[in-house]
Amino acid sequence: MDANLTSSVRRARIRKEDIVMTAFDRITADPAVLGGQPCVRGLRLSVRRIVEAVSAYRTWDAVIAEYPELEPEDIRQALEFAAINLDDRVIELPSA
Repeated sequence: MDANLTSSVRRARIRKEDIVMTAFDRITADPAVLGGQPCVRGLRLSVRRIVEAVSAYRTWDAVIAEYPELEPEDIRQALEFAAINLDDRVIELPSA
């Protein structure tokens, strides 16, 4: 991997310790709901489903139109929760 790209990637990485975390008051996990997957407000909408919807629709308004029970803060917390829980290791890709 190009040394400049590698250093740029390292500088752009955000450490979990550097994030001022929100109290995830909208993210719940209940073994009786979706097998304990993290969900929004106890609804049967998992954090994963919301992240997938955000990637599939052009705007948050479109996501909310598809899932009218969601509020913008639900989406924001789901994205933050997902980002914080990702493994932040760098994966080297072969150069073309």
